[in-house]
Amino acid sequence: LLFLWSITVSIFGIGGLLGSSGSRYLTVKFGKKKCLLCNNVLMIVAASLMGCSKISQSFEMILIGRFMCGVSAGLCVPLHHQYVGEISPRKLRGFANSTSSFFWSLGKAIGQISGQRELLGSQSLWPMLMASCGLPALVQLLTLPFFPESPPYLLMHKEDQEGCKKAIRQLWGEGQHQAEIDDIMKEKATMKNTKILSVLELVKEPAFRWQLYMIVILTATIQLCGINAV
Repeated sequence: LLFLWSITVSIFGIGGLLGSSGSRYLTVKFGKKKCLLCNNVLMIVAASLMGCSKISQSFEMILIGRFMCGVSAGLCVPLHHQYVGEISPRKLRGFANSTSSFFWSLGKAIGQISGQRELLGSQSLWPMLMASCGLPALVQLLTLPFFPESPPYLLMHKEDQEGCKKAIRQLWGEGQHQAEIDDIMKEKATMKNTKILSVLELVKEPAFRWQLYMIVILTATIQLCGINAV
């Protein structure tokens, strides 16, 4: 039982590692909006599996659901930051990206509170608690189709200048947005002359060694500062 419990807890992180590793390839090939929509479907399927596990008397469904949740979360974190940043006007970009951290922490807090025995953490209601992760995914699945694809993706990867202008007008309203389009074109030109490193190449590259050490130390200490308890 202890072994199964350990796997159930840790398999989320394994799924997250796989999801985040494949996020770059998927976003370049399919676009951020399509990836987010498919990611929501994945989360809803995972929530359904975990919610029905008690009726089916199958702990394997919880394992599969947790793994799929991890893959979905691993995909969602970089996708969400990129999409929100790219569809926001320049003046609000920093603010829009900072909201991700706020809602991430708020979601953790709601999960901790909902998991109390007096609420959804009881013996009869825990399947609802495990299936509750599908609710935000369902909301996004219903609302995201009304949003356009990311303008930088349309211009840089699809080379669809008219589609990019249409998306910008839909997001930011009518007006002169040539400066933003010029910025995207400059970024595209810069990327052509920049080599994209793989994770292994990044680890081996001496020029980034100290930056990598700092990121690892900061990430590790965040987990030890008691944020989850708070």
